[in-house]
Amino acid sequence: MKSKTVYLLFTDTGSYLSRLIHLYTQEPLNHVSIALDRELTEVYSFGRKQPDNPFIGGFVKEDIFSPYLNRSICEIYELKVTEKEYEYIKSFIQNIEIDKDKYRYNFIGLFGVMMKIKITRQTAFFCSQFVATIFQDVTSLSLTKDPYFTTPEDIRTAPDLKLVYEGILLHYQDKDSLSSTEQPSLSYISNL
Repeated sequence: MKSKTVYLLFTDTGSYLSRLIHLYTQEPLNHVSIALDRELTEVYSFGRKQPDNPFIGGFVKEDIFSPYLNRSICEIYELKVTEKEYEYIKSFIQNIEIDKDKYRYNFIGLFGVMMKIKITRQTAFFCSQFVATIFQDVTSLSLTKDPYFTTPEDIRTAPDLKLVYEGILLHYQDKDSLSSTEQPSLSYISNL
């Protein structure tokens, strides 16, 4: 059976919201995005629509070369999926992208995670809720929590993922890093 690959990008942008989430989770990487290609030209998540304003959020196609993201500490994982699963993932994202103006960032849902209360909002997601919702019907990734309670760390530690890069996001596009199996150390993360 032929397989396809999707990529999960975990980042720490150093933003105020990222720092607040870090205070609660105590995890180094508190944002997750899904990419449909190894070069990360098609990266999707729920986050800031405007880099200068953390309060305007929703569905975003992220630009890894933007000053907001390119200096981020990151880990990139690959996940092998069936062709059918890949088409489902792509279709799920495209359907949201078509109506992207209807979608908002689920700030309230973040409080639901902290208080362990399921807060249902039809057109709002936080980043890990979005990714976990995509993978609810994809058997190639085993997630045990309801998407309303899934954190980036829950996804990052799933046994089905294979780490392909860790370091500064800007350096990922280095041609050497795309073919290298040696990974730089993330020891600096413990200093956050």
